[in-house]
Amino acid sequence: MLNGKSILITGGTGSFGKAFTKRILKSFPKIKRLVVFSRDELKQFEMEKEIPKKKYKSLRYFIGDVRDLSRLIRAFEGIDIVIHAAALKQVPTAEYNPMEYVKTNVIGAQNVIEASIEKKIKKVIALSSDKAAAPINLYGATKLCSDKLFVAANNYAGREGLFSIIRYGNVMGSRGSIIPHFIKQAGSGELNITDKSMTRFNITLDHSVDLVLFAIKNSFGSEILIPKIPSYRITDLAKSIAPSCKLNVIGIRPGEKIHEEMVTESDSVTTFDIGDYYIVLPNENKRIQNHYSKKFNLKKVKKGFRYNSGLNPSFLKIDQIRKLIKKHVDNNFKPI
Repeated sequence: MLNGKSILITGGTGSFGKAFTKRILKSFPKIKRLVVFSRDELKQFEMEKEIPKKKYKSLRYFIGDVRDLSRLIRAFEGIDIVIHAAALKQVPTAEYNPMEYVKTNVIGAQNVIEASIEKKIKKVIALSSDKAAAPINLYGATKLCSDKLFVAANNYAGREGLFSIIRYGNVMGSRGSIIPHFIKQAGSGELNITDKSMTRFNITLDHSVDLVLFAIKNSFGSEILIPKIPSYRITDLAKSIAPSCKLNVIGIRPGEKIHEEMVTESDSVTTFDIGDYYIVLPNENKRIQNHYSKKFNLKKVKKGFRYNSGLNPSFLKIDQIRKLIKKHVDNNFKPI
């Protein structure tokens, strides 16, 4: 699918970017070029030691910021597919630095759009977040705005099928996620949780890469692709990591939800079930529906449907969480 193609990933030194780069280089040895685009030279230096250019002749490291349109235009030269993963993501930090998040997550998204149209990119897959659905925090609001920009961009790009969005939940073991924090904190004999009733969607890095590859192969443009993934209860997560630890309830942080949502009740009017995924359309677009009906069993969800981490029919059990942590986060993990 990707052999002979040139791909660029913004935010390429993040947890997803590294996992995506490793998978692409392994699965598509004849890829023409894979460009890791990011603004942090230290992270690029460290990533190159782990994934060296000398070993992978198609690999390029490109310093740049999505806030800089001219740099994006230069980087997109000769690129076929762009994966837009660059974003500022920490919810509490966004509440105190709102304009910085707007510059990266909103203006940066528009810059990716402009550069993609300018350089005639064939397909762009933008990574979203469950926090973009009915957002109550600044980070979620910027990601919702980004999603809207990418959907609307198909209208003035001059052709259909250019921009698509994928939305998913917390990535297990990614930088800044709760699991490494809990593992580290467990040594103190206590774990701080915000609310005992809290739930979250869960996806592994490997699964998130699968989702992007699925979108590259199957997306039409203008849709939001959402995988069906399990949830976990924050109390079960704590018990899976440190069953002997005391739980301290410290209260939810600014902008934090008890449950996350990926399909809202309002979205249900134009949401379809295609098996392992939901697709949210901007309107009753028959061309997109026909595209997916040729490949999948396309079913419209019921009016009023919500895909919510607390209402999810699939919840991870404590033993399942432990197995996932050992496989995807820390091979040496043992409950404390």
